Amino acid sequence: MKIIFLIVVALFFVLTPAYGVPLSDATGLVNRLDVQTGGYSFEVESVSNFDIPNFEFDEDEKKLTLYIQSGLENNLGELLIPRNFLGGNFTFYLNTQEYFPQIKTNDKISFITLNFTGSGDNTLDIFGTTYLSGLTEITPKDVPSPNLTSPVDYGSLYLIILLLLVGGFTCVIIFIIKKRK
Repeated sequence: MKIIFLIVVALFFVLTPAYGVPLSDATGLVNRLDVQTGGYSFEVESVSNFDIPNFEFDEDEKKLTLYIQSGLENNLGELLIPRNFLGGNFTFYLNTQEYFPQIKTNDKISFITLNFTGSGDNTLDIFGTTYLSGLTEITPKDVPSPNLTSPVDYGSLYLIILLLLVGGFTCVIIFIIKKRK
């Protein structure tokens, strides 16, 4: 019986790698890029088989630049860009060459499917025609200063913790004394 079990276990380790499929081409890395501009914070999300270690946004040119690193030759990714951040008609440049990805939009986001070749470092420039659509830019003087006073009275907090500890030790001591009798 033991020999049959050992043969099954051995075959599991021999046959599994033979039929394994490499997942690196289909694996999706999630990158959440928090773009701070105009007093607002926008999240640009990407799911791709490449990494985006850095990005830049130029509000004057309405340009989002993604710095892409890939170890694969065939790259596939999806971008979700909020329309109130960057919208309108997009123009894309991949490594300074004009690029035409598939774009789908609704009233809240632009969904962009990227499919390109080239391993190593790549740069994707995304130009929009609208910026802060439906929003007004917030200047630092418009932002109220934060309340820096502490809302917690630490003296009362320490007293409550001390009372809980004393009560806990008292219960343990009473339990030990009753258990001995």
